[in-house]
Amino acid sequence: MTKITFLGLGVMGYPMAGHLMAAGHSVTVYNRTPAKAEAWVAQHGGALGKTPADAAEGSEMVMACVGNDDDLRSVCLGPDGAFASMSKGSIFVDHTTVSAAVTRELYESAKAKGISFVDAPVSGGQAGAENGQLSIMCGGDQEDYDWAEPVMNVYSKLCRRIGDSGSGQMTKMCNQIAIAGLVQGLAEAMHFASKAGLDGAAVIEVISQGAAGSWQMSNRYETMLDDHFEHGFAVDWMRKDLGICLATADENGASLPVTALVDQFYKDVQKLGGGRWDTSSLFKRLQMV
Repeated sequence: MTKITFLGLGVMGYPMAGHLMAAGHSVTVYNRTPAKAEAWVAQHGGALGKTPADAAEGSEMVMACVGNDDDLRSVCLGPDGAFASMSKGSIFVDHTTVSAAVTRELYESAKAKGISFVDAPVSGGQAGAENGQLSIMCGGDQEDYDWAEPVMNVYSKLCRRIGDSGSGQMTKMCNQIAIAGLVQGLAEAMHFASKAGLDGAAVIEVISQGAAGSWQMSNRYETMLDDHFEHGFAVDWMRKDLGICLATADENGASLPVTALVDQFYKDVQKLGGGRWDTSSLFKRLQMV
C-alpha cells in the first residue's frame, strides 16, 4: 500500500483515483470544486484535502490530472501547492496534458526540493480511465519511473518511459497530431458516403477490416451517424492540446500542415457552439458548413 494524493477529479481523474483506492492504496483527493471531491470520498472512501498542500501532506506519491499549464503550476507551486508540503524523497506524477516547457520547469523545481517528478500524460479517453485501460507515455529519470510504474499499472493497459523529462508530453503531442488527422479523415469518409447515397454503416463494416481501419473508426462511426457528440474528449480540450503541438512545432521546426488545418476546423466547431462536443464532431461541421 502506498500513501497517495490525487489532485484533479475531472472525467479522467475521478475514475483513475478510484482505481488506486480499489487497488488497496491509501488515497487523499483534492479538487478545485470541493463538491466533486466530497462526492468521490462518499463513493470510494479515503480522505479529502482542502488545498493541494494539505492533501499532499505526508504522501509518498502525489498524482495530478488537471486542465492546463496554469492549472498544473497552481497545484504544484506556492504556499498552497503540493511541493510546499511534499517531503524529500517523495514523487510527483503528472497525468495532465501540458507543454514540455512547463514540465521541465516543474521537474527542476521539484528536484531542487528533493522531490522526484515524472510527466505521464494519458491516452484512451474517459472510457479508458473508467475501465483501467489507459496508455501512459512517460518522461523523467529511470529510477523515478520504475517507482511510479507499478502504481500507474492499476489503470493502464500500457505504460512506458520514452525518455528524459518532457518526453512523455512530446509523445502525447504525437498522439494528438495523429488523432486530428484520423478523425478528419473518418469524418470526410462518412460525409462522402452520405453524399453518395451509401449506407454508412455498411461502408464502415467493409473498410474497417482493411487498411483504413482504426480505433477512431471502430469507436466513433456509429455516434457520428447517430448525430451524438456529447461524450468523449471535448473540442475545447483538443484545441488546447493542438495549440501546444503547433507552438512546439514552431520551436523545433516540425511541419504540421494537416494539424494546423484541423485545428481551424475545430475552431469552426466552437463557433457552431460545439466547444463541449467530442472530437468526432468534425463530421457535424461538414454537415453544417
